[in-house]
Amino acid sequence: MRRFYTGRNMSRVQSVAEMTHIARRRLPDFAWEYLWGGAEEELTLNANREAFQQIGLQSHTLVANHPVPLECELFGKTSALPMAIGPSGFNGMLWPQADLALAKSAASKSIPFVLSTVSNASIEQVRAAAPELNFWFQLYALKDKDIQEDLLQRARNAGVDTLVVTSDALVVGNREWDRRNFVNPRQLTLRNQLNVLMHPGWLRKIMLPSGLPTMGNLNPYVPENERSALGAMKFIASQLDPLLDWQKLAEIRQQWSGKLILKGVLHPDDALKAMDLGLDGIVVTNHGGRQLDGASSSLQALQRIAPVVDGRLQILLDSGIRRGADIVKARALGADAVLLARATLFGVAAGGQAGATRVLDLLQEETARCLNLMGCQNLKDLSPNWLL
Repeated sequence: MRRFYTGRNMSRVQSVAEMTHIARRRLPDFAWEYLWGGAEEELTLNANREAFQQIGLQSHTLVANHPVPLECELFGKTSALPMAIGPSGFNGMLWPQADLALAKSAASKSIPFVLSTVSNASIEQVRAAAPELNFWFQLYALKDKDIQEDLLQRARNAGVDTLVVTSDALVVGNREWDRRNFVNPRQLTLRNQLNVLMHPGWLRKIMLPSGLPTMGNLNPYVPENERSALGAMKFIASQLDPLLDWQKLAEIRQQWSGKLILKGVLHPDDALKAMDLGLDGIVVTNHGGRQLDGASSSLQALQRIAPVVDGRLQILLDSGIRRGADIVKARALGADAVLLARATLFGVAAGGQAGATRVLDLLQEETARCLNLMGCQNLKDLSPNWLL
């Protein structure tokens, strides 16, 4: 039986799986299921990992093991690693000021960080905490265009030049664990309330100071007497624009002069439409298996999309990445880089900034080691020929 380290010294954690184990022990059930769970039968959630596991690696021997350069160019800037920390919401439920911890971790590794519209920290707080950060912003299209434009202007003012528009969460997926854990949106079931009491460390860090954090980006638009976690959730639920389409995305393209990325692409035809609109990149993703259950794994979709794109716009991949070998496989199949979500969230849930940084360190070490063992001396040399 596999043994996991369970202590607090993040430098002793040896894998994302081990970090996941620590996070599970630390979080109450409802917070863990929010972090871990997928939609319905979790077919797509599980398919994301299975797709990586079904692909093997080719290797060549007697290749000198020089240090492998891992830098890559992402949207006109150099990233020290072929990865970025992707957008995620409600991170303050995992660790105090988790968004700031993730941003600082990304800055320390010289990789991009993508702040969510529904983050707990605001755009301005993230920029102040990490002045040198390669800072991207993720936008959920909103019904109120004045609010949407103000969010974009705040991003511009903070030095954001890359915008990521999420298109696959206009209708929230059927996440049964969410309904099971709550009597209503503001009240946990009795079983979950008792379970929270069994996690005094989490309770002390998250709840006792001032309760669950609100959404920093949305506070200026929520009535002052409703600036709570629940009030912010109600506000964003009422503001999400379910009618976002290619025409509305074209309007955002006209509004935003910087780099523009479409997140939520699983079909080659949509990648072609993104190119026609003059977008700079796409994220091949199924939203971590949290939306349409039964959808293609992200890696399978990448194999269909990359040949069609043929290098004419940049491709990011997310969902299911847990090892450096996964990053190598994604690069070999045509992704320029990966967006990390759960992997770094497990880290921040286990140990804040130290945990998130340790995850990045592990993935960096594993990616370099994997390339050395394969006899591949440069990321740019990767192609499907390196895979089984």
